[in-house]
Amino acid sequence: MSTQRTISFPTQDLIDAVGPIPENLKAVLWDLESTPGTALEEIDIAILPYMSNPQTLKNIRKAPNVKIVQTQTTGFDGMVDLIGDRANINTAAGVHAAATAEMAIGLAIASLRGYPHAVRDQQQGRWNPQQWPGLADRTVALVGVGGIGEEIRKRLEPFEVNLLRFGSTARTDEHGEVFATSDLAARAAEIEVLILIVPLNDSTHHLVDADLLAQLPDGATVVNVARGPVVDTEAIVAEVASGRLNMASDVFDPEPLPADHPLWQHPNALVIPHNGGNTKAFFPRMVKLLKKQVQAWAAGNDGENLVHRS
Repeated sequence: MSTQRTISFPTQDLIDAVGPIPENLKAVLWDLESTPGTALEEIDIAILPYMSNPQTLKNIRKAPNVKIVQTQTTGFDGMVDLIGDRANINTAAGVHAAATAEMAIGLAIASLRGYPHAVRDQQQGRWNPQQWPGLADRTVALVGVGGIGEEIRKRLEPFEVNLLRFGSTARTDEHGEVFATSDLAARAAEIEVLILIVPLNDSTHHLVDADLLAQLPDGATVVNVARGPVVDTEAIVAEVASGRLNMASDVFDPEPLPADHPLWQHPNALVIPHNGGNTKAFFPRMVKLLKKQVQAWAAGNDGENLVHRS
């Protein structure tokens, strides 16, 4: 009996870039919507499309014998419920770290230096110099100290901020003190910039709620590059609409943000359409990871970034 296993790739470009794979593996094309070049029941390993909508991702259930699911995202919220105990889940942790950190810093600077206002002034041909808070000397709370959080921390260093880091538990690491996320409310009054990069789970859903937002000082900026539901949408809309707080976000609840959503209308809200990891760096970094994963799977190993075992 053949021991060859079948890997489905979501695009031909990805198959071509990963290149020749070991003889005990077979590559087929399946974007979770079209019929692959083999029977769905023959697929053992499925590489998911990047940033597919939840309805498309549900089609993974049509391949009943999948034992490994590889995401092209760092987050995997909802995937365990989708996959259950029948397959391992590997993520693309590390692939998006630099790009997402870049987005977080960019959002903070754009908001704190008034770039959206300058764009609107440019559209009106209006020369309108103003003093903006800037990032230097601000107290920044970085909530999330994983791989992407560490990349954000490194990029904040040259900006001369007062940095407070928050993780799931209080501890000290090589970079200093990490406060517990449960201490956020106690420190909220001093936080001028709140940067969120935590995974979405039961403990982080609506981590930033109306009570926490109310304790931030006037003029504070909330930067979300985590997941939309980490912030209570109704609560942030109320604070932004009042003009008391600013928001610069790459993620939302819901997504896509409806065209009539109030966040589009407020000048102190900067809306980016979940583009954090989507740069020219993404594809080659993903290919580099997949080349290592393919070799590991061919050898019967789990591969990198295993976050859920069947």
